[in-house]
Amino acid sequence: MKIAVSGKGGAGKTTVAGVMARILGERGKKVIAIDADPDSNLASALGIDEESLKEVKPLAAMEEFIAERTGSKKGQYGAFFQLNPRVDDIPERFSLIKDGVKLLVLGNIPQGGGGCFCAENALLRSLLSYVMIERDEYVIVDLEAGLEHLGRGTAEYIDALIVVVEPGRRSFQTARQVGRLADDIEALVRENLEGLPLLGLLSLNDRVIEADKRGVSPYDLDERIREEVTAVLDSLEDLSG
Repeated sequence: MKIAVSGKGGAGKTTVAGVMARILGERGKKVIAIDADPDSNLASALGIDEESLKEVKPLAAMEEFIAERTGSKKGQYGAFFQLNPRVDDIPERFSLIKDGVKLLVLGNIPQGGGGCFCAENALLRSLLSYVMIERDEYVIVDLEAGLEHLGRGTAEYIDALIVVVEPGRRSFQTARQVGRLADDIEALVRENLEGLPLLGLLSLNDRVIEADKRGVSPYDLDERIREEVTAVLDSLEDLSG
């Protein structure tokens, strides 16, 4: 199953994505966790320490690698480059592994005044398409907050889109907007369902806040969050089943 996690910033989507990936890893599943949020925090939610993370460079920042794979040259507006570069070796070559979960950090694509960055987009889009379609693994994608990812069609290959909301009107509005956009690209598993299915509830949890302050995974710190995210995952599997 290929799962994307979205929602309003601060609602807890990265916590859900990280804990869900760890639960699947604990179950013996092959898992790729993809941090597609420019404000990258998925490594911490997975329990990867800062020293290990220093070894990882976001893919969007690998200028020489991108140039090699796409045939592009930074700053050359209008230059030709490959739209479908080779990406099949990226998960093994550039991922960090935590308890069986592979983490890929996509990084932020610079905007404005820096020339054409279409080659970065081409590489990242090809990578997402590859892991969604070709890889026989669970894929958990932590999307950037809001709706931009759906506007670009990044999530078009997913099996399920989980929208994490807080009990507030603005958060609910984001969920409804995501739901409408997901309909347009057939990204949400809702066959024979009316509206948005509620997969589960997460408690306000001081231990999760503590985990964020300490830079560790809530999975390793609190049993309740593991149980609640497990219930979400089980509900999702029942829906898709």
